[in-house]
Amino acid sequence: WFRSLFVHKVDARKDAHSNLLSKKETSNLYKIQFHNVKPECLEAYNSLEAEVQNRLHQDKDYPCEVVGSWNTWYGEQDQAVHLWRYTGGYPALTECLQKLKTNKEYLEFRKERAKMLISRRNQLLLEFSFWNEPLPRQGPNMYEMRSYSLKPGTMIEWGNHWARAIKYRQENNEAVGGFFSQIGDLYVVHHLWAYESLQSREETRNSAWLKEGWDANVFYTGKTAGLCPHRYSQ
Repeated sequence: WFRSLFVHKVDARKDAHSNLLSKKETSNLYKIQFHNVKPECLEAYNSLEAEVQNRLHQDKDYPCEVVGSWNTWYGEQDQAVHLWRYTGGYPALTECLQKLKTNKEYLEFRKERAKMLISRRNQLLLEFSFWNEPLPRQGPNMYEMRSYSLKPGTMIEWGNHWARAIKYRQENNEAVGGFFSQIGDLYVVHHLWAYESLQSREETRNSAWLKEGWDANVFYTGKTAGLCPHRYSQ
């Protein structure tokens, strides 16, 4: 009870979830892409995707940047995951899309990439106000994405509990970013973690269970979540 006095809580009745839970000091919008690639095309896909991403990332005319790109090791196989950041929110996303529609090189890239894909989907995300800002880090690292489908109406409750829980997961700099969906599959949360290895992951997670309060936060957030697929990537 005393610990809860020192943690800022948000009230679901006061405003939209996107305003209550996201960072006020930034206007970043994120897009996450999940591409299921034909197994025989994965190497060629990675090469092509990296080339185009680097061009867009370095072109100042496009207000977007690649936060990270990964291939899945464990979970869905032959899958690529890309996380983009649009500085300026929805207007920046719209600007990028309009420019790409007239970019002949990008249109040719999409045609070539389509030959390599089985399926693809994406989501537009905002970042939780209490999570770390996704920043470049030295590697190599193994990344874990834990995705949670929440029960409708429990997003604020989830945010209030994780505003406390995140402090237990900072000692090894493992917290990369926390996001919630705005467009696409709704009531979805993604937590992105980084570890030096699977062994480092086990040790880091075990150490959290030794801290008073972590178990309570896991219990309460578990009550609001449904399916929780995990991806382990590099």
